[in-house]
Amino acid sequence: MRILAISNQKGGVGKTTTCVNLAASLAATKRRVLLIDLDPQGNATTGSGIDKSAMKKTIYHVLIGKSTLKEVIRPSIKGKFDVAPANRDLAGAEVELVNEIARETRLKVALQELQGDYDYILIDCPPALSLITVNALTASHAVMIPMQCEYFALEGLSDLVNTIKKVRQHLNPDLEIEGLLRTMFDNRNMLAQQVAGELAQHFGDKVYRTVIPRNIRLAEAPSYGVPVLYHDRASKGAQAYLALAGEIINRQTRQRAAGTN
Repeated sequence: MRILAISNQKGGVGKTTTCVNLAASLAATKRRVLLIDLDPQGNATTGSGIDKSAMKKTIYHVLIGKSTLKEVIRPSIKGKFDVAPANRDLAGAEVELVNEIARETRLKVALQELQGDYDYILIDCPPALSLITVNALTASHAVMIPMQCEYFALEGLSDLVNTIKKVRQHLNPDLEIEGLLRTMFDNRNMLAQQVAGELAQHFGDKVYRTVIPRNIRLAEAPSYGVPVLYHDRASKGAQAYLALAGEIINRQTRQRAAGTN
């Protein structure tokens, strides 16, 4: 079971889009996938075709110790993967957990009951370096960082890398950066190419070969409550996420062969 936190404290970088579409693409390769929505906006829940307002139990109840993960998990019929849903209730978890013992490890402990149930668990983090994000980083094997290739993106990236170092130091020594994913990429943009070059220079093979392009079908899919794969499989967006799923699976296969996982 591989647990990936999909995180970037900068909003609007395609984090939730990546979670939903990568989950569907991994599921399309016959992997068992769980998407954990840790964003109080609940967009990953909605984008997976689940009505967040109808949920009586969500990931919030798991974090505050009122439910187990198995009690809150729902199938995404349209995406062919499972979801631990979120809604606005989750915004209260931050305040309620602040004085609790072992508050950073709530999600990690909750995930133990799922051992062997899934091949991949993807965690959609909120766009902030909050206690909820720390829970995700503490529970994960690695972090995937989606980012737009623009000037301010590099600045935000260094903050996130520092947070990952702190979590590694104090809470999760095995945490690593899985990879950097270039999203909403426009090849004609000189600045985007320049930033992409700097990323490759600093992070080498941690930068995924797959690039997610700006794509109207990707933008449309959430309004239908489906991953882009089932909205328009032939679209550039759908093909890019299928390629990303293949790249992640191949990386893990190589790591296992090298005995590093």
